[in-house]
Amino acid sequence: MPKTETVRHSVLIVSASEQFVVLAKKSLVGFITIDVKKSVAPARRCLLEKSYDLVVINMPLPDETGETFALDCADRGNASVMLVVPQDVCEDVLERVTDRGIFVLPKPAPRGRLDKAIRFLVATQNRMYKLEKKTLSVEEKMEEIRLVSKAKLILVEKKHMTEDEAHRYIGKEAMDHGVSRKKIAESILAEL
Repeated sequence: MPKTETVRHSVLIVSASEQFVVLAKKSLVGFITIDVKKSVAPARRCLLEKSYDLVVINMPLPDETGETFALDCADRGNASVMLVVPQDVCEDVLERVTDRGIFVLPKPAPRGRLDKAIRFLVATQNRMYKLEKKTLSVEEKMEEIRLVSKAKLILVEKKHMTEDEAHRYIGKEAMDHGVSRKKIAESILAEL
């Protein structure tokens, strides 16, 4: 069975309702950081200082509705954003924010719905994290290929090797020294 990596998420809760904060925190047990702000202005300052994986906004807020803030959060980074909105404005808000990837939960919601919505967003973040890791791995591999190709070209030009000889030389040096082909390519490029 493959080993699963535990990702520790950070969360920003923006809500004027203390009752909502308590309810949301129950769903967020085990998160590395849970910051709570009662209005948008301090929440915006938090976003300038650090990034969050999940932003939960309980509308309305004292200084604005929270919809614009949600759109800003969705545009600014990779955070999953959830808006909890009154039932009477839910359809209007849903129409304006869904295309930007914001999850909308009407309130009052049935018992356990907030927990399920948060779990869904955490699962989405975990999938994004895995894809990001794969992308970085592919980019690192591409960088290694570029460096090795440059080093082979240098060996062909300066040491008058064939391309196959240069390829074997880099591979043998990597094995002999117990390092990656990238390291050998870097040292060849630094020498010549």
